[in-house]
Amino acid sequence: MWTVAGAAVLAGVLAGVLGGAMGVRFSDDRQTARSVLGPTATPPQRAPESLAAVASMVLPSVVTIRVPVDGGVSLGSGFVASAEGHVITNDHVVAGGSGVASVIFDDGTSSPAKVVGADPESDVAVLQVQRKDVRPALFGDSDAVAVGDSVVAVGSPLALRGTVTAGIVSALDRPVVTSADDGGTRYYAAIQTDAAVNHGNSGGPLVDAAGQVVGINAVIKSMAGSEESAGNIGLAFAIPINHARRVAEEIIAEGRAHRTVLGAEVEEAFRGPAGGVRLGEVVATGPAAEAGLRQGDVVTSYGGRPLSEPTDLIALVRKTAPGDVVQVAYKRGPTSHNTSVTLVADAD
Repeated sequence: MWTVAGAAVLAGVLAGVLGGAMGVRFSDDRQTARSVLGPTATPPQRAPESLAAVASMVLPSVVTIRVPVDGGVSLGSGFVASAEGHVITNDHVVAGGSGVASVIFDDGTSSPAKVVGADPESDVAVLQVQRKDVRPALFGDSDAVAVGDSVVAVGSPLALRGTVTAGIVSALDRPVVTSADDGGTRYYAAIQTDAAVNHGNSGGPLVDAAGQVVGINAVIKSMAGSEESAGNIGLAFAIPINHARRVAEEIIAEGRAHRTVLGAEVEEAFRGPAGGVRLGEVVATGPAAEAGLRQGDVVTSYGGRPLSEPTDLIALVRKTAPGDVVQVAYKRGPTSHNTSVTLVADAD
């Protein structure tokens, strides 16, 4: 099952400490015991590219987000994205709230925040705090991420603020389809990682070895029977930052985000023996039609990536920025073709 990694219910954590006793031997005249412990070591000199250095770079930009909702408090993570106090998180962290939240910084200070806007379909939301001493995170390039790259997830799983976990990129452009809180459906081509991500990590950054944000942790895959009991099994998924940044900038500038469209529907029930996605209705004046695609064509690859499920194509289109030109391979009957499609933004 797909499970969002946020909206954790706040719970206390009880830590038991087992004390031990260390015996020392005294002489008959009760002289001071000799020390049998070793000398104090020199503090380690950590390399600039170490995980510790990455964590110290990123943590001041990461925040915990608390949103009052019916029945309690929704808890998630986020990160400072601008010197003006904009904070990026997931839509499902703030959904159901009144538009106000509390943001807790790494140093323990907190500030009220307002929700600037949110896009349920892409699961991206933007908040803003009114303070000038914020430290924006560095943005990376999610298109430059490769399978096997080291990554670090930072956030507040189960309300444990400032938690840092590490892993690698396990896969790219993994289609993720989940239900949005407004009743719609979310599609995105995710970065898959094995970094430990749990409830409360949602909205927090996934950063590369240089401490640059390459994704927003959003969803985990679990074999648990319910969302409440789901936990990390090494299958976590992040929204690529190039996609999320574009959405966030549109929310800040216009109050809403635009959806990238191909101008064609897909046939959900089609499963070809060699894969591919069959097109249903093609809008006469849309990008697909202008590129020569027709109803019934079977799209076999998009931007060089093979397609096997309708969700593959939808997620990749959503990831693409309006105005980008994408190479598409398709079959019309037994004949294979290639074309270039220029994607556009929706008009709504």
